[in-house]
Formats: sequence, C-alpha cells, structure tokens
Amino acid sequence: MVYNITDQETQPTVWNHLNGSSDEILDRYCVSELCKGWPVYRDASEWRNFRDLFADKGAFVFTTWSGGLPIDDFIDVSKKGRAAGDFIMHRENGTLVDLNPVTNRAVGKMKVTITQRFTVPNPSSSNINGINGDNTNTEANTTTFDVECDCRFIFFCKKTISGSAPDHRAEWKIQYNKNFYEKDRLVPVDGRGDSIPLFSQRELEKFPEGYRYLGLAQEKYGGHAVLRNLPTMRDDEAFRGLTRAMEMWLRAERVGEVLGIPGELGVEF
Repeated sequence: MVYNITDQETQPTVWNHLNGSSDEILDRYCVSELCKGWPVYRDASEWRNFRDLFADKGAFVFTTWSGGLPIDDFIDVSKKGRAAGDFIMHRENGTLVDLNPVTNRAVGKMKVTITQRFTVPNPSSSNINGINGDNTNTEANTTTFDVECDCRFIFFCKKTISGSAPDHRAEWKIQYNKNFYEKDRLVPVDGRGDSIPLFSQRELEKFPEGYRYLGLAQEKYGGHAVLRNLPTMRDDEAFRGLTRAMEMWLRAERVGEVLGIPGELGVEF
C-alpha cells in the first residue's frame, strides 16, 4: 500500500486553522474540546457527557464494529458491547480544526490510536499442563493481546446561535463523525511475540489494509459485523468521499449522501 495516499494536495482550500482573531481562536478551541470529549467521556462511560458533545437532532457516527448509527443508537450498542466484554479505549495524539466563520461550520481533525484488548482461548493450552489436556489453570488457557489502530477522527461540527444580542448564546456541537483508518498492529500484552494469535493472510485480506487486524479481531472474537468500506490511506472513493465531504461541510453544502448516511436517518442543514 502506498503511504500517504498521494503526492497531490488533499485539501485544496486553506481554511481558518491557525492564529486569527480572538473569536476565531475561541471557536476553534470549542470545537477542539468537542473532539477530545470522545476519548475522555466514552472510555469512562460518561454517557451523559458524551451525548452532550453531539447535536440534538440528526447526529450520526461511524465505527468499524457498529457501522453507521444515530448517536443515541450508538450509545446503546456501546453499552451493550461493554457489558458483553468489549474493551475499547482511545489515545488522543493531537487535534486541529478547520473553521469557516462565515458559515459557522468547522471540521475537527483528531489523531487517535484506538486500542482494543482481547482475551481469547489459547490454541496450545491443551498441551500446557500435561496429558489429555488436563488444564485447570484458566489464565494459562487464554491469550491476552491488544490491537492498536492509528486513525484520523473527522468531526463535522456546527455552531448554533439562540436568542438575540447581547444575550444570545452560541454552542458548537458535533453533527457527524467518520474516520480515516491509517495503520494497525497486534501488540502482545506480556511482551512475548509468541503470545499473540496467528491470523492467516486469507483472513486478513477480507478487511482493508489500515484496519484489517482490528476488523478481523472484532469480527472473529467480538462477534461484530465489521464494515469493509471505511476510508483508509488508500486513494479510493472512500478516501476521496470523506475528503470531499469535509470541504462541502465547511461551505455549508449537504454531505449526508456523500458520507453514506441513510436519507431517512440523517438531518441535513
């Protein structure tokens, strides 16, 4: 796979993203706060705070394991997944924001490492404690490993203004979220390379390079139906569509169809 997609500029329009007026800097800061709320609130099950990041109507998110869902449905399946043993966390590695002050639109770009832990049966456990697979050591019967996936989370945000001056109130909220999945890897928790499962090339090739280890583990061990068409580092329609949607959103154009949001579920602005 070619690294960095292409040598061509991927965002031809330079939006307000550095310096600027105090109001512009404050707007970008508010959007950055929304982005950072994903790892801080979701990983800690602060569901009310997490929900407050998103618009009241029409908010929609995409992940590998959940597919595309309205935000309230996503929170519900997240709770069920956690109760069933899903152990997903996020590390924020840096966030910047593109702002269009004229349209009150912004795109938050947050570099994130998704890290998910799996504990699975050890294929060789029957030989660990001797004859006939007599193994009563539960810990020895399992293998624990992490899958880490480096991503670029893209948040489509808008500012709403209520009331009238000088007492009006301005609020930034996330309307949509969809991510670029850049590269992933298996990480042995105990530091031993022979303690991670062996995935066959045939299994891995079912998933796009960029999140194939994550996708395979989520489907094989987590029981999730993983999306196969999310944007990666490959210069294809998935990548170009999300890149195009970012530009369209900042110009206040409709992006639901480009993002793949079902018409009956998305709210266009």
